[in-house]
Amino acid sequence: MLKCAEMLGGAQQVLDMTVTYVKERVQFDHPIGSLQAIQHHCANMMIDLEGMRYITYLAAWKASENLPFSKEAAMAKAWSSEAYRRICDLAHQCHGAIGFCEDHDLPLYSKRAKTFEFALGGAQYQRRFVAKEIGL
Repeated sequence: MLKCAEMLGGAQQVLDMTVTYVKERVQFDHPIGSLQAIQHHCANMMIDLEGMRYITYLAAWKASENLPFSKEAAMAKAWSSEAYRRICDLAHQCHGAIGFCEDHDLPLYSKRAKTFEFALGGAQYQRRFVAKEIGL
């Protein structure tokens, strides 16, 4: 669950960087954040982020209360690893070419997201574990 919390922090930073960027980046005399597609990308990033936050906090709370938490931990690992990657992908769409420059922080977060995807056993593995936990 600590890796899920680390991914949550990274995803939050990616969203914050992206929102700041789209408010400041002006194209054709308007901030790109005024474009509906960019707004929807940012909204989808926020939805994924809040899902990560909820499931990670739920698993951590159950663990702190000495309640069974293996199913929630597996769900947090599966959701967080995929959501973090999706958030980074959408951030790249919003940043455009600057988001791929090594001088920018976004590629670092994207690399971390991809690494975490494999470090936790993969979302498919976690889904199989959850299926077993619910009796399938």
